[in-house]
Amino acid sequence: MDLLRELLHGEMNSSTVLLYPDEQAIKLAADALRRGKVVAFPTETVYGLGADAFNPAAVTAVFAAKKRPRFDPLIVHIADYAMLEAVAALQALGARTTLDKLIQNLWPGPLTVILPKQPSVPDIVTAGLSTVAVRVPSHPVAQKLIRLSTGAIAAPSANLFGRLSPTRAEHVVQSLNGAADYIIDDGKTGIGLESTVLDLCSCKPCILRPGGTAQEQIEALIGPVLRGYDPQTISSPGQLKNHYAPTKPLHTSSLEQIPYHTDAAYLFFDGKSRESWCAGKPAIAKTLVLSESGSLSEAAANLFVLLHELDAETVPVIYAQLAPEKGLGIAINDRLKRASTQA
Repeated sequence: MDLLRELLHGEMNSSTVLLYPDEQAIKLAADALRRGKVVAFPTETVYGLGADAFNPAAVTAVFAAKKRPRFDPLIVHIADYAMLEAVAALQALGARTTLDKLIQNLWPGPLTVILPKQPSVPDIVTAGLSTVAVRVPSHPVAQKLIRLSTGAIAAPSANLFGRLSPTRAEHVVQSLNGAADYIIDDGKTGIGLESTVLDLCSCKPCILRPGGTAQEQIEALIGPVLRGYDPQTISSPGQLKNHYAPTKPLHTSSLEQIPYHTDAAYLFFDGKSRESWCAGKPAIAKTLVLSESGSLSEAAANLFVLLHELDAETVPVIYAQLAPEKGLGIAINDRLKRASTQA
């Protein structure tokens, strides 16, 4: 709390209002959303920067706060299935059975689906596309905030465009420099990676962005899905080649190919890898580990937290070991590669 107060009112002299998630504070933030304000709030994935999804002027303020290009669409967050038809034209969807299976088993949670959009959703939310990205977050603060507002919040991650995603309120403060009207601080987010984005409007379901829901979970419900996208068409968040980046150069590789520099910072996947690589080498400026035990879920939750920490070090470069290419490791590697100067 002291750090956040110092950042908000000392270093930045910000007019941002910091809230802690009791009932009164969430009502205040929801009222602000209805009045066209911009609110940063926690989800189970990362902190989002939200505006009323039906208010084009408010959504425009989100793009301005992030310095986000207008061609990059936003995700509409709703609280439950009952609100889905207000933003998605389900009658135009051929894969309704597929959608129902996903909703019943994976919502609320870190899964975003691409669906035909309703005319009520402003074009600025969808970057002029005929589709809309929708998800139901499981975080209780996000749930309450959505229900008490207009029922739909358009929200990308609460950080400057292209930079490291925020998994703590202080990350929001440091990145946005007072651009949010309100920030709801509920500590570190649980999953730590953005949601998986699944396109249900293509001929076959296709993962456009790996994230907090593993491909294996989806395929267990609906069968094989494609993975990838047309790089010429931005149809969901997280498709740009360079994204999620620290301010310092970041390089990724397998453990065996990581170079040695005494003045560099290093991010290892697990404790065993760190001990193996560091054995016999002189002191190194900084080393951190995503998960000592090699847990993919723990590694995902720690990814952006540790990248923020390394980015604050007085080192010229960061080297990161790639995770095993399975489960959440696919999403971890996706973020590391997009953040890398080698991407």
